[in-house]
Amino acid sequence: MKLHYFPLSGHAHRAHLFLSLLGVDHDVVMVDLANGAHKSPEFLKLNPFGQVPVLEDGDVVISDSIAIMTYIAKKLGATNWLPEDAKGAAKVQKWLSVAAGQIAFDVCAARRITVFNAPFNADEVITRAHAILALIDDELTGNDWIALDHPTIADVALYSYIANAPEGNVDLAAYANVRAWLKRVEALPGFVPFEQTAAGLRAAV
Repeated sequence: MKLHYFPLSGHAHRAHLFLSLLGVDHDVVMVDLANGAHKSPEFLKLNPFGQVPVLEDGDVVISDSIAIMTYIAKKLGATNWLPEDAKGAAKVQKWLSVAAGQIAFDVCAARRITVFNAPFNADEVITRAHAILALIDDELTGNDWIALDHPTIADVALYSYIANAPEGNVDLAAYANVRAWLKRVEALPGFVPFEQTAAGLRAAV
């Protein structure tokens, strides 16, 4: 397998992290986003959206980090990470939707301002980021994992951007349950860290 990857992309990291957690042998192919490699004709043949990550598994090409995790879990029969039963699957899907929604548009967006100079309103996205983090912190009260009583792809989907939220000036100090959950994810066998930058709250660290 080949994973087309950019080290500062949380979407790419979550795909890489899941492959690593499952012990899937894969080659990481760096995509030079700074120089527009993701918009090259060759890359656009793999993903017309011009985004990372992209997984190549023989003749199968999968784009989108959540689609990649779903593909891997289904291919390997990893029902502990992506349950087959209706109730369990629905619980996981709810948080996958949060990862693609509020996390992407709030926590991730705040980080994009400082790391990539994205033209968002910092006050608005940081306020929304704290709202979703407070909700997640409440959900983790008395629970080790976000969806079920063990780690699932929902935890992987949420991890990367929350872990690096301080780069977007989103302080995690008030969220003890979230911080404890981050440490649990980081203690999983096969964990690989998300590259950090000296941006936002981390600029002075």
